[in-house]
Amino acid sequence: MNSQTMDRADVCTAEAVIAVYTCPVPHSPQAVSGVRHRALGVLASWGTPGAAAQEAVLVISEMVTNAVLHALPPAELRLLLCSEGDHDIIRVEVTDAGAAPVWPGTGTCPDESGRGAAVVEALAMRHGSLSRPSGLTTWWADLPAR
Repeated sequence: MNSQTMDRADVCTAEAVIAVYTCPVPHSPQAVSGVRHRALGVLASWGTPGAAAQEAVLVISEMVTNAVLHALPPAELRLLLCSEGDHDIIRVEVTDAGAAPVWPGTGTCPDESGRGAAVVEALAMRHGSLSRPSGLTTWWADLPAR
């Protein structure tokens, strides 16, 4: 797949949205598992086949984990099922309140983290972010729904 970073306004317009799911993300690493489980249920209810749902859940997990570990609360997951031409896409959006301060000596070891962006890059058709003046940032990725 050819991934590219772009402004989210370029795709998934309001007219193309078929279904939406929104979920607040508790600011705790232990919450990621519950968010994944709920997202998988939503994807199944939308008729997303197993492989596509598993790839979407992997992207959701990476993006939510990033918001919990590296940003300030509040965070929110939003899933959209969108019609794009002759096929459907799953839009994954995670909004957070921006970067958390990193205190000296508290950063993670590069061998233990930092692969989330590569996972999103490998699985998404396109991805990007949108920063608002209010300090909120939305990270998004579009994936095939079938």
